[in-house]
Amino acid sequence: MAKKGARVIITLECTEAKKEGKPASRYTTMKNKQTTTERLELKKYNPFLRRHTVHREIR
Repeated sequence: MAKKGARVIITLECTEAKKEGKPASRYTTMKNKQTTTERLELKKYNPFLRRHTVHREIR
């Protein structure tokens, strides 16, 4: 039986790729919805732009 907790799987998408006409890179991660209610923003590597960019949680 699976645990019932506050952790959910979220998708992070690059915010800078659309502006430059390149494909957006996506990452998946987990977050605790009870302690982190706002959308998550992390700097991750975008292989299409070949640099680190801001990735924001999408729904």
